[in-house]
Amino acid sequence: MRVRGPVAFSLLLAFVLQSPRAETPRGSLPPVVTQALQRAKIPAASAGIFVQDTATREPLLEWSAQRPMNPASTVKLLTTFAALDRLGPAYTWKTEIYGSGRTQGDVLEGDLIIKGYGDPKLTLERFWLLLRTVRQRGIRAIRGDLVLDRSYFAIPEDDPGQFDHQPFSPYNTGPDAMLLNFKSVQIRLLPTGAGAVRVVSDPNPTQLQLINRLGDARGPCRGGPSIGVRGDASQVRVTVHGRYAAACGDGEYYTAVLGHPQYVHGVFKDIWGDLGGELHGRVREGPVPARAELLAASESPPLAEMVRDINKFSNNVMARQLFLTFGAADRQAPATLVKSQQSMQDWLLDQGLDPQMATLENGSGLSRTERITAREMGKLLLAAYRSPLMPEFVSSLPIASVDGTMRRRLRYTDVAGHAHIKTGSLRGVKAIAGYVHDRLGRTIAVVCLINHRNAGAGGAAQDALLRWIYEGGSQTPRPVTRHATR
Repeated sequence: MRVRGPVAFSLLLAFVLQSPRAETPRGSLPPVVTQALQRAKIPAASAGIFVQDTATREPLLEWSAQRPMNPASTVKLLTTFAALDRLGPAYTWKTEIYGSGRTQGDVLEGDLIIKGYGDPKLTLERFWLLLRTVRQRGIRAIRGDLVLDRSYFAIPEDDPGQFDHQPFSPYNTGPDAMLLNFKSVQIRLLPTGAGAVRVVSDPNPTQLQLINRLGDARGPCRGGPSIGVRGDASQVRVTVHGRYAAACGDGEYYTAVLGHPQYVHGVFKDIWGDLGGELHGRVREGPVPARAELLAASESPPLAEMVRDINKFSNNVMARQLFLTFGAADRQAPATLVKSQQSMQDWLLDQGLDPQMATLENGSGLSRTERITAREMGKLLLAAYRSPLMPEFVSSLPIASVDGTMRRRLRYTDVAGHAHIKTGSLRGVKAIAGYVHDRLGRTIAVVCLINHRNAGAGGAAQDALLRWIYEGGSQTPRPVTRHATR
């Protein structure tokens, strides 16, 4: 709520007289931030900063705030709040399974069709329940093919190695209408009592060959194994070699292998076989036939839960799925990147933000071309805080020293537990955006974007800024106080 007239003037006058922030002009940086940037060998001009009390109209601090900069994963704040606003916190995705042809006894004399609608979190557990429902209908053997309808997204095949030449890293998994389990495989290392280490994969797609070449498991826990992945979209060999000590306990590593259709096919055969089923055909793509019978359907958790996973843990593939879903819902399916980009620009304009100050590619931050100014990101935070959706949005952000990507930052400081901050990091980019609940009881929106070759060392300057804000804008943070984090 905006306060106007004499009351607003009185509040503003009291704020200026009482707030220690009045000591720092809007055009200069707090000395603690300047010094931290100098130690990191980052020029002050390489940082864009915006700070404003959510209860006032004017920024408390702006520094290079009108220069478009790469926001890395903090751009997920735009994607998630726009989706909450347009789709609603109760929005869900569906996945459907159809049968074509006649069923004779426990045999489907036709194809089994799976249609995806871009569910960002179709996990193994939910997929197993979906297939179990099909089995409960009495179908055991499928004489035809497994047909995948991926038409809800009309996007080119993604090159997972294009961004940073790490094609098997899970964070590089591309979006897909039939995304399953983030297309990832968990490699588990299980020490045995015989001095060896057993290696298993979960799931275990039929096209994956797992080779264990680990050496002696005795000795202290130092270092870890090497995991080599070789193959293509249709067949992959994963080799675990080197040394993994039994003293390290169970180990978990993740890799993203196979193409989307091949991964779904392999996992389907693995689970369907465990359920006592048979698939006699191959995998192929195609639409749901007009006369196909709906056999089972799955509904995702609501969007309000999804945004927590996206923001707390900076899940790139979920953010990209949501970005495409936004465009499909706004401009009708099939989803395309152009539709989503245009829809986001329209939404920014509706929110009173300047779409010229934001360049969006995929909405996840895993991009070298996405740009936004610190000021526009700050205005987005202010709009979100004044929105009825504020509780859902703010609760999705990592809490300093508590969880998500902020769980290891600002430990043993007074800021611990008092800041909801989204982080972002790329080569040459270090970013934070969110809210600080300061010691005076106020909620302050803060954005700090650093674009520089030494940006990786900029975390100390951002932490200094958060501590400065928490202290009410005093130029020297109080001494570190060690206490248990909440």
